[in-house]
Amino acid sequence: MAKSATRRGIVLGGGGILGGAWAVGALHALEEARGFDVREVDAIVGTSAGSVLAALLGAGVSVDQLVAHQRGESIGTGPLAGYLWDYESATGGSRPSMPRLRGPGSVRLMASSLRRGRQLPPTAVLSAFLPVGAGSLERVGHLIDAVTPWGHWSPHAQLWVVAMDYHTGDRIVFGRDDAPAASLSEAVMASCAIPGWFEPIEIGGRTYVDGGAWSATSVDVLAELELDEVYVVAPMVSFETDDPTSLLGRLERRWRGSVTRRCLSEADRLEMGGTAVTILGPGPDDLEAIGGNVMEAQRRLSVLETSVRTTRETLARGGGLASTG
Repeated sequence: MAKSATRRGIVLGGGGILGGAWAVGALHALEEARGFDVREVDAIVGTSAGSVLAALLGAGVSVDQLVAHQRGESIGTGPLAGYLWDYESATGGSRPSMPRLRGPGSVRLMASSLRRGRQLPPTAVLSAFLPVGAGSLERVGHLIDAVTPWGHWSPHAQLWVVAMDYHTGDRIVFGRDDAPAASLSEAVMASCAIPGWFEPIEIGGRTYVDGGAWSATSVDVLAELELDEVYVVAPMVSFETDDPTSLLGRLERRWRGSVTRRCLSEADRLEMGGTAVTILGPGPDDLEAIGGNVMEAQRRLSVLETSVRTTRETLARGGGLASTG
């Protein structure tokens, strides 16, 4: 694919099924407002649900086709032509399966966290204590294999997928030269393997889980590329939230605030190198549409349509900028 003179990157963060739907809506509004095809950016980084979208974009699936796919419409051309996908059942539903009863998820990571102290994010340490998930990501792997032949990486020259080594707690960026060898479907399944929910993914004798256990965005991995512009589409980042009354809602908003601060800190690394960073995340209307469970697929279309509207409004007023905006 031809590249523009402006060197751009896209970061697609995690956020479950509804986070993926929100990100598709945001990408639609972004293309409309900024006038470039997100498939043609120089680098794409995906974490968790964002890794699925990253893989599809890297394979040549257009944002319009992603929107149609979310809506259940037939796609007649491109890598997704004729592919059937049930959002409500493909990842096992809106609740996790009964976890495997064999102790904590990673005794090795527990030991590593004791040795490394505060070098690991709290979420990485917490993931070690969760039970081993039993959910299957096989259907996600089939989807990625359908658009990219098994055993191969992406047609996109610079597609990176973030996961976490479940033994050491290290962030692994599959697709980079320093990462272990993996097929794209293996990497995406690893990036989506939420600790305690899905079964960890073994690649080359190592075990990996959701990259969101390290960071929901991992914007900083693009610092080495010295890009002109980076757009961060982050379903777990919010600069303005609502005021939920439930305890779980209030806890989620506190957690969202922590994710937002981390994302801004990651973006600072790029901005210090001269990269202009725009961060897009859900606002109050989006959070109301998403509700309390990001895996509740029945809310998907409402989240998608709300995201198109709110992201369009955010970009029109010059919002969504990172810490220097």
